[in-house]
Amino acid sequence: MSDEDEDAEPAVSLGEHTPVEGAPLARVSSRLTWPKEKSEVRRLEGDAVVRTPDGPQELSTVLESVDETYFQRRQEFEGHVRDVIGTGPVPTADE
Repeated sequence: MSDEDEDAEPAVSLGEHTPVEGAPLARVSSRLTWPKEKSEVRRLEGDAVVRTPDGPQELSTVLESVDETYFQRRQEFEGHVRDVIGTGPVPTADE
């Protein structure tokens, strides 16, 4: 990349920065290796705050509602967590 490209305007306007509390579930789950027991996920990442349509929640609180105790793959874990927290727009920190 040349020096000229660094001063160029972005190709797409990103809008204003709107803060969102919590981390995306995918970011939290990507920090782990799989397979993993639910108790081990709670021990390693239970204090992580994840974004949900109802606002930020601690992962340990969400895991209390997950019936599965062992996750073979990251996608399986994310599916069970999304069944609990739901999907949809995430409120901004100001809402």
